[in-house]
Amino acid sequence: MITILSGGTGTPKLLQGIKEIIDPTELTIIVNTLENDYFSGVYVSADIDTVLYTMSNQINDELWHGIKGDTFITNEQLEKIGAPELLRIGDKDRATKIQKTELMKKYSLSESVDIQAKKMGISSKIIPMSNEDSEIKIVTDIGELEFHDFLIKHQCQPEVLDVKFSNVSPSEGIIETINNSKAVIIGPSNPITSILPILSLEGVRDALKKTYVIAVSPIIGEDSVSGPASKFMKALNIEVSPFGVASLYEDFLDNIVIDEKDIDKIKDLKQIVNKVTITNTIMDNFKAKKNLAEIILKEVL
Repeated sequence: MITILSGGTGTPKLLQGIKEIIDPTELTIIVNTLENDYFSGVYVSADIDTVLYTMSNQINDELWHGIKGDTFITNEQLEKIGAPELLRIGDKDRATKIQKTELMKKYSLSESVDIQAKKMGISSKIIPMSNEDSEIKIVTDIGELEFHDFLIKHQCQPEVLDVKFSNVSPSEGIIETINNSKAVIIGPSNPITSILPILSLEGVRDALKKTYVIAVSPIIGEDSVSGPASKFMKALNIEVSPFGVASLYEDFLDNIVIDEKDIDKIKDLKQIVNKVTITNTIMDNFKAKKNLAEIILKEVL
């Protein structure tokens, strides 16, 4: 079994390639829940839903959230009647979120996601990192912001001074899953707000020390491929580079995959990680996603 640690954009791109190569029943995906919250009366677990849609071939892979070809009738009507949404939620996507909200009145988040995954025909196991509510705050030069306010309302423009998030308990089965994995792949998701929350769960780092871990750097040169990862790393005084990413995982990392443009970083990286794999990590088409997946799986299978 292969386990993948995922956020909501970079790693799902990689998942598109991986699921075409390996039997999906051999995959377990542990997904960040730090940014989950209620919007317009429904429970929004953006990273989880992106993974669900990716694994069921429904993802809008232009935006990397929501369902391909979705309509926005409800969203537009809310705007007309003076109740605009912070998040632009599509109609089909909203149905998923409504169902999850209702399921969670009776079941845990993990159980609810499992029910939805089965209904979508997904044979991989998708595990939310925690069933507990969590909180994240972005401390900026204009004050302390909710994550989605920073991301959407302020378009990631304010200077970031700090990132604070609450500690939560791991979902049942996470440590056992890692312990039983042949390898763990840390996808190219935001290392601060997507991966570190998973690594902060009690017992996760110790479990990772006992298995083979390969990580894909979401940083090329001195900037993130997408999203505000570089701003968050700077705020926490972490070097914005593949070396900075590797340093976050140094105590358990066996192999880091970096882009060809960062070949000059190998010498520094070898100080903290045994192996460095160099390839194209820009996943701007399906062939590139599959090629990267093949290179990673060759390292772990």
